[in-house]
Amino acid sequence: MKISAQFSMWASVVFALACFGVAFNGLSEIDAVDAAVRADARGYAYFWLFLGALATAFGIVSWWIAKREDANPSD
Repeated sequence: MKISAQFSMWASVVFALACFGVAFNGLSEIDAVDAAVRADARGYAYFWLFLGALATAFGIVSWWIAKREDANPSD
């Protein structure tokens, strides 16, 4: 299955926004939990931040590939 660079870019944007939303929600509600659960909640939120950063990086790479394909069409 071939996925175009543009589709990959937009899918990365959507996934990154979802990841950053979950991370922001987790970090903003961290004071509402007790101390025993706080470390686990912080780790969970940082994991979603990491996933969002990866999705952003892949989105930038896909954008770069799409830009190169548009500048140098091989057809």
